[in-house]
Amino acid sequence: MARFSDYFKKPKPIIGMIHLPPLPGYANSKGIDNAIGHALADLRVLADGGVDGVLVENEYDRPHRVSAAPETIAAITRITRAVVEESDSIVVGCEILLNDPQASMAVAKTSGAAFIRTDYFVDRMTRPEFGEFHIDPDGLIAYRTEIGADDVLIIADIQVKYATMVEPRTMRESAILASSKGADAVVVTGDESGDAPSVQHLREASECGVPVLIGSGLDYGNAATLLAECDGAIVGTSIMQEKSVSSEKLEFFMSQARREAE
Repeated sequence: MARFSDYFKKPKPIIGMIHLPPLPGYANSKGIDNAIGHALADLRVLADGGVDGVLVENEYDRPHRVSAAPETIAAITRITRAVVEESDSIVVGCEILLNDPQASMAVAKTSGAAFIRTDYFVDRMTRPEFGEFHIDPDGLIAYRTEIGADDVLIIADIQVKYATMVEPRTMRESAILASSKGADAVVVTGDESGDAPSVQHLREASECGVPVLIGSGLDYGNAATLLAECDGAIVGTSIMQEKSVSSEKLEFFMSQARREAE
């Protein structure tokens, strides 16, 4: 808990998503300058709206790759660095989709980001289009030390959306395992983007000894119920319009989220 609260000092912090447009290497990319401009515009809206952190993610690099291409790592490093430089008191994190936490860690170290999110950390999971994902929490922790990034937090999803467990276990078991393997916080999601986790799953995860964050589906209507059961949230879909952060939707959401945190 202490490492997480060193960065996120307010109760129940809200981390807003910055969904990047297609990056160089993808057919629909409009170039690195366009992506940086998009990220900084979303950062300004999120900062004005009162979020505690932002998470830079290559959401629209479609189709997603399991491992990051060199040009993707280079692009996200440059973009994340630009966000860090403009972030003031906002805590910045990054994630390269779909399952390359070492690449995310390298980006964080180079760009000055404070945390990474990794969708697959301790749970053996599979998706039809990708197969079973490589899981190596010990290797990620060792790599973090090897590159001198021990101050970078690992925020790890457990039983993440869209994927199926290969070795079934309870949410409590996944959360405790993730904590024991070095996660600084765990993320609980629903079954897909925009789908909220259950209260039961949040309560099960809360026994792991590190903060529990909601990773999908939190909105104005359910914030009072769900934020009472966790330590914070990562928010994207409910505050976006036309693939960018909406100041109106963010203001509406944050009014409820802050009431719950008080």
